Amino acid sequence: MTPPPGGAPPSASAVADTAAGPATAAAGAGGATAARAERNGAPGTGAEAGSAGAVSATARIRAEDDGRGGTVLPLLAGAAPLALRRTRAERAGWARVTVVGAMSAPLGGDRLRVEADVAPGARLVVDASAATVSLPGRCGRPAHYDVVLTVGADAELHWLPEPVIAARGSDLRMTTRVVLAPGARLVLREELVLGRHAEPTGRLGTRLTVTYGGRPLLDQALDVGPGAPPGWDGPAVLGPHRTLGQLLVVPAPDPLPGAALPPLTSLTALAGPGVLLTSAGPRAAFTAAARALTRAAGR
Repeated sequence: MTPPPGGAPPSASAVADTAAGPATAAAGAGGATAARAERNGAPGTGAEAGSAGAVSATARIRAEDDGRGGTVLPLLAGAAPLALRRTRAERAGWARVTVVGAMSAPLGGDRLRVEADVAPGARLVVDASAATVSLPGRCGRPAHYDVVLTVGADAELHWLPEPVIAARGSDLRMTTRVVLAPGARLVLREELVLGRHAEPTGRLGTRLTVTYGGRPLLDQALDVGPGAPPGWDGPAVLGPHRTLGQLLVVPAPDPLPGAALPPLTSLTALAGPGVLLTSAGPRAAFTAAARALTRAAGR
């Protein structure tokens, strides 16, 4: 697992040693067991199961300023397969949450949702313990994964998940909606991998929308893989490349990094207080460019 820009991934001991709240513990233990049972055709009591074993689950995070220079997490609630773990933050005053997969997901028909609310003055990092692999399900329907992020004034969120991998035969629709108050700060990473090693890709549709102070900052969509509109694998979109990495930084660093960008990588100033790094090159090159941009922004 490649470390996120500006930090290392959580160690096994960091995750295991950190106490979790009652809702999180239930999701990571009994919830995971029950949801697995439901997918195997047995009754369960974890996340809500639909037809053909599809699962509907929501995880919620709220971070608040504790008034003493730190950040507390009054809400940390998940349901399998979205288990949340409170892990050790690397910087004083910050809170950190790691999303831990409690079962195989998303599968076709699943509906997953993560909501993170960072109140004014709070500092939060959200990362993941492993990549998300989209897999085909028995129901023949697409899976849906929605992320809603809200960041208050003078608050900061680093949203640093591991890559999303579209396995052969899968169909995943992802949306990420970010609402930033004036003065909010954001580092958001998104990495897409089309297919596992030496296999064709599944279908993957994504949309990222960001508003700042009630005004649009970024709105973009991508639809690739079998069944997607023609041209997704042509030179105007991805061509022969099978990875896409993006890093959004708000506000943009001033000045921008002066180092030359790797091949297949661009840095775009937005019509507002932000900059977007995009790369279809190897993951190592994207990670290095993302770290340089993060450092330039003082994050």
